Amino acid sequence: MAPPRKVAEIDWSRWRARDEATLVFVVRGGEILLMRKKRGLGAGKINGPGGRIEPGESALDCAVREVREELCVTPVGLEDAGENAFQFVDGYSIRVFVFRANGFEGELGETDEGAPLWSPLDAIPYHEMWEDDRLWLPHVLEGRRVRGRYVFDGDAMLDAELVVD
Repeated sequence: MAPPRKVAEIDWSRWRARDEATLVFVVRGGEILLMRKKRGLGAGKINGPGGRIEPGESALDCAVREVREELCVTPVGLEDAGENAFQFVDGYSIRVFVFRANGFEGELGETDEGAPLWSPLDAIPYHEMWEDDRLWLPHVLEGRRVRGRYVFDGDAMLDAELVVD
């Protein structure tokens, strides 16, 4: 049986992610804090800090830990901004819990995981990010909550379904 290439070809009631992860977007003063990933899924791309949830860890605790590990700061004012489910045609799958934050404590630093960068909200470098980000991130930045489902073949998005609350 061929791997699914469309969102509608997946039985989402039975779908289980191999991994669960978080993404955090700090928005402050008309800018968004992003990072250029150095390794792992999406290496070379620009994204928010985040990573895989460890056994027994909540998504919120993971979000805080990952921002600390990747950018040396602690996010503050974290809010649940939704979740995205990704199915790759090679069989890999991941559910990503998205958070919005209104600031951070500490001093930003570059790590082995990534290099921080600020972007004006009206000039987010979507062309250097995952293809799905341009669909849902604008809604998160408006304070809305998203629930997305996506099918990818490597870096290429084949299909998407998005609900915005």
